[in-house]
Amino acid sequence: MRNSSFVKATRPSMSGRDNALPPFPRRQMLVLAICRICEPIAFMGIFPYIYFMIEDFHITEDKSRISFYAGMVTSAFTFAEFSTGLLWGRLSDKIGRKPVLLTGLIGTALSVLIFGFAPNLTVALLARAVGGLLNGNMGVLQTTVTELVTAKEHQPRAFTIMPVVWCLGSIVGPMIGGALARPCISYPNLFPPGTIWDRYPYLLPNLFSAFVVLIGVVNGILFLEETHAEKKLKPDRGLELGNWIMSGLPIFRKCTEPRDEKSKLAEMEAQPLIDHEEQLPGYRTNEASPENSPRLRSASVASLSWDALDLENGREDANLGISRIFTRPVILNIVSFGILAFHTMTFDQLFPVFLSTTPPEHRIPMSLPFKFVDGFGLDSKTIGIILSAQGAYQLVLNMLLVPKVLKKFGARSLFRFLVVAYFSLYLVTPYLVLLPEKYRMFSVGTVLVWKCTFASMAYPSNAILTANSAPPRALGTINGVAASTASLCRAFGPTISGILYAVGLQSGYSGLAWWFSALVAIGGAFVGLQIREPHDPANHRANDTAVSPNDAEASQSETTQISDHAASGSGV
Repeated sequence: MRNSSFVKATRPSMSGRDNALPPFPRRQMLVLAICRICEPIAFMGIFPYIYFMIEDFHITEDKSRISFYAGMVTSAFTFAEFSTGLLWGRLSDKIGRKPVLLTGLIGTALSVLIFGFAPNLTVALLARAVGGLLNGNMGVLQTTVTELVTAKEHQPRAFTIMPVVWCLGSIVGPMIGGALARPCISYPNLFPPGTIWDRYPYLLPNLFSAFVVLIGVVNGILFLEETHAEKKLKPDRGLELGNWIMSGLPIFRKCTEPRDEKSKLAEMEAQPLIDHEEQLPGYRTNEASPENSPRLRSASVASLSWDALDLENGREDANLGISRIFTRPVILNIVSFGILAFHTMTFDQLFPVFLSTTPPEHRIPMSLPFKFVDGFGLDSKTIGIILSAQGAYQLVLNMLLVPKVLKKFGARSLFRFLVVAYFSLYLVTPYLVLLPEKYRMFSVGTVLVWKCTFASMAYPSNAILTANSAPPRALGTINGVAASTASLCRAFGPTISGILYAVGLQSGYSGLAWWFSALVAIGGAFVGLQIREPHDPANHRANDTAVSPNDAEASQSETTQISDHAASGSGV
């Protein structure tokens, strides 16, 4: 108690530290963005042609079973990613963030090359599994951003950049994948039959993806700075080479000038030990948990915050048991997140297959409202354009509309509306094939706008609710469990939906997989409606992220109010 009181009594005021706000790390965020955009290009690029790739493998003569194998290919990556995500996070604590990020990019390049040369389903599955096993970048990149952006004032801006980059990649990836797949059919004058492009018709889009990833690797080697508190003190030959190259270009010479010692000291002073700021859902992984946190295991003395020296709070946080961390609201939010990931990933995998399905040669008699079979029969190029347009809409939506809607309606009200209404999307989608030809493409666009709008608002709403329900010091652990749950659900979703879609086409009920997703969404609505607003989430967030005038005044008189302040602060 005596040590704790001394720390509280000698803690400097927050207003003095705010005067030394470090600049926003524009250059490093650009470097990270270039590394990040490689992965959605490679991951999303296969969706326009996966149906035709499975068909060319000649696994089955029954086209209704193609969706099952397409789901297996999609799930191979997420299963593998789930199995090694935590290991890569722990490894990044030992060897640094930069080596793990570069290894993930190299693994992605290796994966797409193997996938492009895949002569059969086994090799294709192996290629996707290799990509998942070697890639732990989602969580490690989130940790890198957290360590790079040391001022809380910069965090809203920083954590918005990576989702926008993912949207950009989801535009380019499907467009390139759809345009370059089967070039001997699409561009016979440039790629004549009998060449390597005829033998491996899906090599060209994967070569493009590998080239883009190679650019990301070179960019990372030359310009990415290590953010690990200990490892960043070691010399980096790649970064030195990059600075030497940049110094030779007059327009970039200023970027290589070292910062003055005052700005470095200000950055270290402003860097917290543990970041309680809420994180976006696409970047939460186990490595952000307290036992794996780089700031707990390897923070330098200069980066320690004053709260870190509070021994009394440290003892209380260490005594947090599972029952105090995983409370009922926390469990409900995690389950909701997993269900949301299940049916949204099912849509992402199933919809391109749905558009690729050709009408059956022998029509099965319809018996509405449930028994019918038909298809769009679109080619890979058209599907690529459709998916790219979806990514463009989602990019604009995330930048302009989602923050305003969340602010107006609140996370809980918005999330409850979305989970209740979500099932209707899956209920309606299979009936698009019954519309007249002239209305079909308009209906496809309408469904995609519906899906993107719901998903873009549901995920951040759930993230805010999870953050507000969590004990402040246990947010990393909870996010890690939520991320693992979501990865597992994303792995099962495409496989189950692929099986049901194949069964539905054979039995005459082509909407079976979609209606199953509707049932899952109804289950998600039942769970989501039980989520309650925490009693005092604002107090927890405010204490961790902001300083009110009353707090500033209180900090000046802490020496005379030590016992009262300690009693109230120990619960934060």
